[in-house]
Amino acid sequence: MAPAASATPTTPPAPTGFRTFSVSAHWRARIGYSILLAVLAYLVVVPMVRLQILAFEDGAQGYKSQYGRFDIAETIWTTVALALGSLVIAMVLGTLLAFAASRLPDRMGFLRVIPIMPIVMPAVANIVGWAFLLSPGPGYLNVILRKIMWWSDSDTGPIDVYTVPWIIILTGFGLTSFVYLFVSAGMQNISSEHLEAAQISGSSTVGVFFRVVLPLLRPSLVYGGGIAFLLGLGQFTGPLLLGQNNGVNVLTTDMFRRVSESPSDFAAAAAAGSPLVIFGIVLVLVQKYLLGNQSRFVTHGGKAFAPSGGRARWASVTIMVFALFALVIPIIGLVIVSLTPYWSSSLSWSLLTLDNFRALVDDPAVMESVITSVVTSLGAVAVCVPIGYMLANLLVRGRRFKILSLIGDLMASLPLGIPAVIFGVGFLLTYTEPPLILYGTRTVIILVYIVLMLPFATRMQMTAMLSLGNAYTEASATSGASPMVTNLRIMLPLMRPAILGAVALMFILLTHEFAASLLVRASTTQVMGTLLYDMWQNGSYPLVAAMALLMTAVTSIGVILAMLVGGRNVLSKL
Repeated sequence: MAPAASATPTTPPAPTGFRTFSVSAHWRARIGYSILLAVLAYLVVVPMVRLQILAFEDGAQGYKSQYGRFDIAETIWTTVALALGSLVIAMVLGTLLAFAASRLPDRMGFLRVIPIMPIVMPAVANIVGWAFLLSPGPGYLNVILRKIMWWSDSDTGPIDVYTVPWIIILTGFGLTSFVYLFVSAGMQNISSEHLEAAQISGSSTVGVFFRVVLPLLRPSLVYGGGIAFLLGLGQFTGPLLLGQNNGVNVLTTDMFRRVSESPSDFAAAAAAGSPLVIFGIVLVLVQKYLLGNQSRFVTHGGKAFAPSGGRARWASVTIMVFALFALVIPIIGLVIVSLTPYWSSSLSWSLLTLDNFRALVDDPAVMESVITSVVTSLGAVAVCVPIGYMLANLLVRGRRFKILSLIGDLMASLPLGIPAVIFGVGFLLTYTEPPLILYGTRTVIILVYIVLMLPFATRMQMTAMLSLGNAYTEASATSGASPMVTNLRIMLPLMRPAILGAVALMFILLTHEFAASLLVRASTTQVMGTLLYDMWQNGSYPLVAAMALLMTAVTSIGVILAMLVGGRNVLSKL
C-alpha cells in the first residue's frame, strides 16, 4: 500500500532568471568602513598628494624655487634650532612639573590642572601678550628693567622678544603642557613599591627621580618628546607674529609667504613643507624602535600606583611659578594695553579706558568672526565625533579587517605628525579648483577643522572603548542584538562621559585655531584668530590686546562648559 502523501507545503522555486542575493554582516561592515576611509583619504591624503605633484611639476620647479634661494640655509637652521631648543625647554619643564604634580599635598591637588592651561589659552593671545611686555622699546617689562642701574642709560631693551632665542623660549613654554600630559600620565602608572623601596634604601627625592622615575618614564618621554619635536618643527604663530620684525623665517612661515604673495607659488610652498611631512613619518618609526618591548617598563605591582599625594612644598611653588610666567604675566600685558588708547612705554591712570572693548562690540566684523568661530567649531565637532567613533570601533574591534584597521590608524595619526599650516595650504589649493570650489566659505574651514581634530576624536573614544572591554558587546551579541543596536543602546550610553568630554575639548581647541584658518579664510569669512592677525598687521595694538582677551574669554567659557559636561577632570584628557 502506497504511503500517504505529505501535507506539508513546499516553497515554490524562484522564477527562472531571478536569484535572491543578501550581503552578510561582515561584508556590510567591510563596505561601510571602506567608504569611510575613502572619504577620509580624500580629506587627509589628497591635499598632501596634490601639493607634492605640484612641487615636482616642470622638472621639480617648486623645489628649485624654494631651495635655490640664498637664505634657505638660514631658514632651515632656524627651523631646526626652534624645534630642538623648544624641545629641550619643554622636556625639562614638563617632566619637572609632572614630578612636582605627583608630590603635591592632597589639599593642593587642584594645582595639577595648572600646567595644562597654556593649551587652553590661545597661542596667539599668549604670544601677543609677551610682545607687549618684552618689545625692545615700549615693552613694559623692559621699561621696568631699564630703571635698574645696569640698563638705565639705554632707551631700548635689554630684552628683544623678536629674536630667535626668545621665540624659542616662548615656544618651549607653549609645548611644556604637551610634555606634561604625556609624562604625568606615565607617572601615574609607576608602582609605589619602587618609590618606597628607593626611599627605604636611603635615596633622596632627587635620587629617586633620576634613578627610578626617569628610567621608568622612558616610553612617555620618547613619545611626548617626539610629539613636542614635531610641534616645534611646525610652529607657526610665534615665528609669524614675532619673527617678521627681524626677518626671522622658518619653513612654515615660508609656506605662508609663498601662498600670500602675488602671484601665489603653491609649488614652492609644497616644497617648503615636504621635509616636515617626511620627518614626521620617520620620527614615528624612530619612536617605535626606541621604545622596543614596552613591557619592560610595566611596573604594576600588588600595591597602588604612584602615591596620590605628598608633602613637598617645593612642588606647589614650582607649579605656581610656572603659572605666573605661562599665564598670569602675558594676561597682565594684554589687560594693560587693552585699557589704553595707544601702546607706549609710559602709563597713566588718566589714560585708562574701555573704548577698545566698545569698539570691538560695535564692529560687525568682530562679532561675525566670533559667530564664525563658534559655528565652524561646532559644525566640525558634530561631524568629527561620529567619524571618530567609527574609526575607534574599527581600531578596537576590527580584527577581521587588518588592512582597513592599518589604513584607519594612518588616517587618524597623520594630522598629528603634519603641521596645521601644511593642511591649510593643501586645502587652499584643493578647494580653489574644480570639482569643489569652496574658498571663502565656512564649509572649507569646517573641513580642515575636521581633519585637525580627527586624532583627538578617535583616540579619546578609542581609550573609552578599550576601558569597557568586550564583555558588553559580547553579551549583547549573544542576546541577538545587531551591531547597530549594540552601539546605540549599549556602547553610546556607557561612553557618554568620554564622548561629551571629546566634544567639549575639541571645541576649546578649535575656537582658537590659527595656522590653518589663516590659509583658508577669506576677507569676508574670518575667525577670531585671523581677524586678530589683521589687526596686528595694521598696527592696531590696543584692539589686538582687546581681541586677544575676547578670544581668551570665549575659550574660557568653553573650558567651563567642558567641565560642566565632561567633569572636573576633562582637561586632563587633552
